Amino acid sequence: MPVGLLMVNLGSPDAPTADATRRYLAQFLHDYRVVDTSRWIWCPILHGIILRIRPARSAKAYASIWGEEAEAPLVRITRAQVAGVQARLGPEVIVETAMRYGNPSIGAGLESLQARGCTRIAVLPLYPQYAGATTASVYDDVAKSLLGKWNVPELRLLRDYYREPAFIAALADSLSDHLATLDWKPDRILCSYHGLPQTYVDAGDPYQSECLETTHLLREHTGYDDTVLQSTFQSRFGPKAWLQPYTDKTLEALPEQGVKRVAVMMPGFSADCLETLEEIAIEAEESFHEAGGTHFTAVPCLNDRDDHLDMFADVARRRLLCGWLD
Repeated sequence: MPVGLLMVNLGSPDAPTADATRRYLAQFLHDYRVVDTSRWIWCPILHGIILRIRPARSAKAYASIWGEEAEAPLVRITRAQVAGVQARLGPEVIVETAMRYGNPSIGAGLESLQARGCTRIAVLPLYPQYAGATTASVYDDVAKSLLGKWNVPELRLLRDYYREPAFIAALADSLSDHLATLDWKPDRILCSYHGLPQTYVDAGDPYQSECLETTHLLREHTGYDDTVLQSTFQSRFGPKAWLQPYTDKTLEALPEQGVKRVAVMMPGFSADCLETLEEIAIEAEESFHEAGGTHFTAVPCLNDRDDHLDMFADVARRRLLCGWLD
């Protein structure tokens, strides 16, 4: 009997259109793990304001990074990662792609693996650091997808992989490889992580500490100190205070401090997506230059680099599939 491995990323709309983006945002923003406000308060705001205004703006942003491909960059890259891990694990393991929001769904991935004979399925969320809004939400949807089914597979779920030495080494190598392509040297390197409302961390979510530990491990590996390699947080949304320092505000302030050459890497994203390709590589660069910065570069995510795929295959063997393979 083959065993299954479901690799799960966040997801993207099915097309860079307002209608497709509205469907995607509705699913995403209905998740209580993402927005924990009372539904009596949140749903009128979501349906009465946000889903009327935001989809067109978000669709334009998606269009700026989509290209001529049929799927969003995040989905295409995740499929390439799955193909690479499949090649490394061999025929004993069937590896499937899934997205927490949008398509292909977690439920469809589980059904595909079971239809191919998998009674043992491991789930690998493609989030290096754990957060309730990401990893735990994947757990929720796995459970929801199996509700009411008579034949439920044996399950294993990965919590995080940010402390894996191979992950830190891949980040360090990707940074040095990228900087080697430049004819200038950055004065500052920002590790920009997706933000989270401060209240979530205050309630016990470990995400912030795991992000800061990732940067610490990267400093140890590269030899950069904390005056050069720093953590920031991006993508805040709504009126709540989010994790700080904010990436955009930091970039806008750096030129006044004499820091005019900056590199930004995103160690919390396993694949390039809207938040890296548009928010950082386009919007953040423009803001930095408008503030007086002279040199800016966004370091690509690890995507389907060989060292990244090697790490995923190794983590899958050691932490998820151990004892399941002959």
